[in-house]
Amino acid sequence: MTKFDSDADHDASLARRLQDDLIDSYDEEIEMEIDDLRMPGLTDLTDAARSDRLQYFRELFRLQGELVKLQDWVMRSRHRLVVIFEGRDAAGKGGAIKRITQRLNPRVCRVAALPAPNDRERTQWYFQRYVQHLPAAGEIVLFDRSWYNRAGVEKVMGFCTESEYEEFFRSVPEFEKMLVRSGIQIVKYWFSISDEEQEARFLARIQDPLKQWKLSPMDLESRRRWENYTHAKEVMLERTHIPEAPWWVVQADDKKRARLNCIHHLLAQVPYHDVERSPVVLPERARNEDYMRHPVPDEMIVPEIY
Repeated sequence: MTKFDSDADHDASLARRLQDDLIDSYDEEIEMEIDDLRMPGLTDLTDAARSDRLQYFRELFRLQGELVKLQDWVMRSRHRLVVIFEGRDAAGKGGAIKRITQRLNPRVCRVAALPAPNDRERTQWYFQRYVQHLPAAGEIVLFDRSWYNRAGVEKVMGFCTESEYEEFFRSVPEFEKMLVRSGIQIVKYWFSISDEEQEARFLARIQDPLKQWKLSPMDLESRRRWENYTHAKEVMLERTHIPEAPWWVVQADDKKRARLNCIHHLLAQVPYHDVERSPVVLPERARNEDYMRHPVPDEMIVPEIY
């Protein structure tokens, strides 16, 4: 075998490995999608359904490529971006957030999903525990629920007083205007689903042992209080829709369309552009004649079951 043949074989092997790595990366999204569906008939999809899924994946990957460009621009321009995701339980907020962050650097784009406030936090200024999660220069923060808890679950479940509720509506426009004046861009999304769709998603979670953890007693109680949440949402949108930080409603009965529409809209809200990068060259590995790799003891090796 000539050196030319050896180099050609090496190049072909490397190309196959790169292609396998790319396919594996895309499989991650397909695995998430199968987890969403969890239905025995997945392999029996009609040609039209298969075509729709293929189109969804193609568009999702294209949009995720644009999100990477957005990330590069945010880092280069030192932009600060806050994206708020609100909506009823099972509206698809988490799925949309996963698709946004899936290809991004977690040091640049991170998710803030705060638990219920503890005893100390309940005595603080209401916005205080959220402020510490706001982005620094060159960062994106996605709030999976936010300070709007007070206008939603806290109001409906009676976790705040009427005076605290009214004070929230007096404060939040000024709070957000202050953030915008300081250079933080705020984009707010409400994921809207129908009564019938939420019922179906709740029933699917009840029947799926891998998703039952998503249902808390609070979620079940929110189902009973559907109309109370509707009224609270309407008041919230009316009283906090301001020019500096407007609300955008995502029609979310169709999860895939909701994800694509949300990402496409988010990209349009930020004046990003391609950032020129210096070419990346992989350096040759240094090799020393006296280097010897020590064997790993057998008892430290993870058993290869698969």
